[in-house]
Amino acid sequence: MITTQDKELLAKKGITEAQIAEQLACFQTGFPYLKLDAAASIERGILAPNAEEQKAYLVAWDAYTNTDKTIVKFVPASGAASRMFKNLFEFLSADYDKPTTKFEQAFFAGIKDFAFYDDLDAACRRITGKNIAGLMEEGNYKAVVSALLETAGLNYGALPKGLLKFHKYPEGARTPLEEHLAEGAMYAAGKSGKVNVHFTVSAEHRELFKKLVEEKAGEFAKRYGVDYNITFSEQKPSTDTIAADMDNQPFRDNGKLLFRPGGHGALIENLNDLDADVIFIKNIDNVVPDKLKADTVTYKKLIAGVLVTLQKQAFEYLELLDSGKYTHEQMMEMLQFLQKKLFCKNPETKDLEDSVLAIYLKNKLNRPMRVCGMVKNVGEPGGGPFLAYNSDGTISLQILESSQIDMNDPQKKEMFEKGTHFNPVDLVCAVRDYKGHKFDLVKYVDKATGFISYKSKNGKELKALELPGLWNGAMSDWNTVFVEVPLSTFNPVKTVNDLLREQHQ
Repeated sequence: MITTQDKELLAKKGITEAQIAEQLACFQTGFPYLKLDAAASIERGILAPNAEEQKAYLVAWDAYTNTDKTIVKFVPASGAASRMFKNLFEFLSADYDKPTTKFEQAFFAGIKDFAFYDDLDAACRRITGKNIAGLMEEGNYKAVVSALLETAGLNYGALPKGLLKFHKYPEGARTPLEEHLAEGAMYAAGKSGKVNVHFTVSAEHRELFKKLVEEKAGEFAKRYGVDYNITFSEQKPSTDTIAADMDNQPFRDNGKLLFRPGGHGALIENLNDLDADVIFIKNIDNVVPDKLKADTVTYKKLIAGVLVTLQKQAFEYLELLDSGKYTHEQMMEMLQFLQKKLFCKNPETKDLEDSVLAIYLKNKLNRPMRVCGMVKNVGEPGGGPFLAYNSDGTISLQILESSQIDMNDPQKKEMFEKGTHFNPVDLVCAVRDYKGHKFDLVKYVDKATGFISYKSKNGKELKALELPGLWNGAMSDWNTVFVEVPLSTFNPVKTVNDLLREQHQ
């Protein structure tokens, strides 16, 4: 039953009653598992270009950056770093005072190697009158951790990852935000030397991000000889999803409807608002210092080269289809391109008449396109590359999370476990059609690929609805191509101790 108060809240968020009904129905019915054809591999759907092909793709990207096209680097950066410090929060509330677990011992053994060491040392002196070494000597390890995590100190436990000091340089430490600015200059600059970088941030931290940009952008522009255009957006309130109780009724907290952020899939709206031709997407915490950026830069250019090469061919075919002056042989060539280069197959196309086939080809070629880097599977959590069935009977490449796969089916479980590659969130997207119009990306989301998670609020259990993930179901109906990239391009920071790995030193 929707009350007047509920209606006011919905109006404020920009959510309709019909959307609420649709979301509650999802709790009722759940989401179907995706039907799989196979795990993608080098033999099936993942490209591993040889040296000559690599060269051609790099040349293609260089040529593209010399046109008037708009290139944007899109960085989801709203995540708080609290999970990064989970082990240290546990230490603070533990009933012992000395580092006891392997994690705690590694943290203190390597403390001088963290880029934030000097800031932390100063915070310790300010709060306790003693430096880090002094506090550790007297066994007061918790004072050091609380100076790192709590508001009186550096407040790292509540800040977003993008604003934490990750890497040391002779001229001072750098945050992930700064590393993304440096990276953008290396592969995403247009011919005018302009680098467009867009960060999605949370409302509460937006000012801190802007302040850091104001302090640092000039210095990076000078260093790399570019001009920056740095923009921000927040997840839209209209993408929040309703929480449900265990009976699939709207969850109420003190009588008020409870909404939750819809997960990274909500960012398809932010992506859709960008005025761009090509958009790179990469997570905020997957950065390395300059001395290790060479591989990242090469492979970013490479996957972008694959993208613009395929797009050019698709555009030529679409123009030919528009002209109406094509032969049966040319249509067969287009079908081969769709099946062999864009990995989109439909067993029924062999029976289609030319006129129907032309409509099918136009429909499949004229849609957003993405090329995704895939690294060899080393057991990190993350989505995997699969060939999956779509609702229209086609089989295409998709990035799937384990929650989308029926793990009770031994055959599917084996496919998932034997997957050779996984997705490190390394994408480059083409979002305009062959006539130069922007695609409406929201139309290409597969709504049946969301998932339900279980949470609690004030001790009461609730069900939360995650929207189809940004690089999963939100891009389900795009043309998708996978390219193998080296593991050296994937260096995420999941815990604070990851910063002690040599890639971050």
